[in-house]
Amino acid sequence: MPNLEHPAYPAATLLHLESLVPCRESQVSMLLSIFGERQQFSFPSIFIYGHTSSGKTYVMQTLLNTLQLPHVFVNCVEYFTSRLLLEEILMQLQSCCSETEQTSHVHCDTFNDFVRLFKQAVVSEELEDQTLYIVLDRAEQLREMEANILPAFLRLQELTDRNVTVVLLSEIVWELFRPNTGCFEPFTLYFPDYSIGHLQKILSQNHPPEYSVDFYAAYINILLGVFYMVCRDLKELQHLAALNFSKYCEPVVRGEANERDTRKLWKNIEPHLKKAMHTVYLREISSLWMFRVGFGLSAHTHVELPYYSKFLLIAAYLASYNPVRTDKRFFLKHHGKIRKTNFMKKHEKTSNHLLGPKPFPLDRLLAILYSIVDNRVAPTANIFSQITSLVTLQLLSMVGHNDQLDGPRYKCTVSLDFIRAVAR
Repeated sequence: MPNLEHPAYPAATLLHLESLVPCRESQVSMLLSIFGERQQFSFPSIFIYGHTSSGKTYVMQTLLNTLQLPHVFVNCVEYFTSRLLLEEILMQLQSCCSETEQTSHVHCDTFNDFVRLFKQAVVSEELEDQTLYIVLDRAEQLREMEANILPAFLRLQELTDRNVTVVLLSEIVWELFRPNTGCFEPFTLYFPDYSIGHLQKILSQNHPPEYSVDFYAAYINILLGVFYMVCRDLKELQHLAALNFSKYCEPVVRGEANERDTRKLWKNIEPHLKKAMHTVYLREISSLWMFRVGFGLSAHTHVELPYYSKFLLIAAYLASYNPVRTDKRFFLKHHGKIRKTNFMKKHEKTSNHLLGPKPFPLDRLLAILYSIVDNRVAPTANIFSQITSLVTLQLLSMVGHNDQLDGPRYKCTVSLDFIRAVAR
């Protein structure tokens, strides 16, 4: 029995819509109830919120396109000023009204102009007889615009006296939107995160045709067992599923195992999944190249740095993992005679790599930098700005910077493999 039912739409259309939005049937059913029939006035404004990759944008686009409802879809990050936003809505509205005619650019400086131009644009009989939906994705950007933009959008139906509904999509709750002066309260709808069962069902739908559904479902079950605790982003999980599936199939392709031999398949894919944990949410390098290097290093290892930033990072690593008393021996050409002794402190018998990085002052960092760079380096603002950039990139961390008596102290946060790759 289908979950979606509405007297205004054919059952076949609703059945097709249900197949396109798995695990979001209750939210779609609620939206259909709010929308009502095409000619009916809907709620003036709807606020939909939920975490990233919870299906808000996809569900709204699929719902409006499948039911062929007139709509305008705008991303507020792309159109980041009120003028760009209002003009883009009017431009899309023109193409909605006249599909054959070429749209012309519309100048709109204020919301009063927008209301006037909006009334002129919806004079078409098709738009007067049915609800027009204006969807504003990433609506939290509206808070950065003029104070009247958000309250005006919430009351756009009243201001224009037209059958229009404004839908706001956001990742934050409505309480962070509400102005101090008050405004019209929209209808709020929450999209919860996908559960592991929902992710299993959605990801299993993308199985390759040359393999059985059960074989791909078993692979997705293994993938979620590894990544679900650290990543619940549906898009990232889809990327990881496509990235690692060829490795999972290798024993079957070589004839060493069949599709039901889950033990051999797991042993083959386990090291690759563990190494892939280091590259979750990272897209600096392509998937093909990632497999070509065999996951030897994390994707952060291949980040490009300016010339002096590389030397600064190497100097920071040397300062973090070498004791201060060794600087004279390592970085000074004429350091004099070094007295040999077998006496070592107890904690110095342990490798510095096991003890972790030690903090160092800025003066020591620059002194080592001057020693390892061949040409003469002046302590200019460019050098200091690159140190700040390394802290921003989290390659260095600043410690003890609240002390006004001493200068800033830093620690190197990258591994030896990273430094080796940078030093090549």
